[in-house]
Amino acid sequence: MFLFSKKKKVQESYDREMLTPMIRASICTGEKTAGFREKHGGQFHEVMLVRTEVDLKEFKERYGITEEIETFY
Repeated sequence: MFLFSKKKKVQESYDREMLTPMIRASICTGEKTAGFREKHGGQFHEVMLVRTEVDLKEFKERYGITEEIETFY
């Protein structure tokens, strides 16, 4: 039956020439947010909250990111 079927993971894309994947971390609380930062202008676009390494792995898989992600505060 269809009760136990798995969701298909859809790989999303982003403009690699205009955006850089980054992790924004709060100095006070330690909260981390994954998203993309514009190369020109520096505006950060949040995508998801990162609580564990599993969340970070999911973010990387969703957007096909293989390189290390930089963290800024």
